[in-house]
Amino acid sequence: MAYFLVLSGFALLIVGGEIMVRGAVAIARYLDVSPIVVGLTIVAIGTSAPELSVSIDAVLRGAPDIATGNVVGSNLSNILLVLGVAALIKPIKVVPQLIRRDGMMMVASAALLTALAQTGSIGFVTGIAMVGIYVVYLGFCYWAEQVKGDPSQELTLAEVDEHSGVPQKLIFSVGMFLIGLAGVIGGADLLVQGAVTLARDFGLSEAVIALSVVAIGTSLPELAVSVIAAFRGRSDVAVGNIIGSNISNVLLILGTTSMVASIDFAAQIARFDSWFMLLVTVALIPVLVTGKTISRVEAAIFLTIYVIYIYAIFKSWPAAWLGL
Repeated sequence: MAYFLVLSGFALLIVGGEIMVRGAVAIARYLDVSPIVVGLTIVAIGTSAPELSVSIDAVLRGAPDIATGNVVGSNLSNILLVLGVAALIKPIKVVPQLIRRDGMMMVASAALLTALAQTGSIGFVTGIAMVGIYVVYLGFCYWAEQVKGDPSQELTLAEVDEHSGVPQKLIFSVGMFLIGLAGVIGGADLLVQGAVTLARDFGLSEAVIALSVVAIGTSLPELAVSVIAAFRGRSDVAVGNIIGSNISNVLLILGTTSMVASIDFAAQIARFDSWFMLLVTVALIPVLVTGKTISRVEAAIFLTIYVIYIYAIFKSWPAAWLGL
């Protein structure tokens, strides 16, 4: 039963999330909203809907480890798994001027998450501050791209195109959005139920299930977009998609979730997984800012590290090292 819940939840989250974003993009275009605004808000926030729905559902069910583990695990899988798979299919050429600004923000958000994890929890006021930082960041991005003409606007527009292609009639677009939203909410509920059951059945902590199974599942939309972009020769979209997702996971997802209910960090996440996530994030920066290509060899290294990490947490090595 647990497997059915998890798989059904994944399916609803992936399909529902994509339908919801496409419907929202179509509505915005019908209302003649600027493509830059659509990319920075609707696409950026909409693609994080699965993670947001899962995290909120988790804290409401009294499973905060799934909320924090989902975010930390998703950020790790985005870099090591998603970029690894995309670059293995086709080496990714990084265009520094398109992602340098957001790359630095990704590191800053990862550092903030790691620091907050050391405090043990995130409360309502901190959550408001995190969402506020995200809003300011989006405002700065809009100014840089729309007013200043930053080259990264090309990346934003390309990401909008990846989520376009729906009926132009408003009624159909609204219908798609509502159906997708229902799918995301329902999928999150099923996934959290299944994840909690799996943890109990296998004697694992909810944090471990969230860092692995839940995180991989909620990263599948990013994987699909990045792989398609790589095949199309738009590697900048693949990298931009990952960076944007990691930023919103920390500031928007955890910030909003902590406004619903205070979030406590499991000891392992605070003392090991958050630090490992920060290390992986920082290690990616030299590639992003120097314009190097993520080769198939490097992609294989990414994937190998990820497999070792997943194996380690399932074998409870970090917990043993930390004496937990």
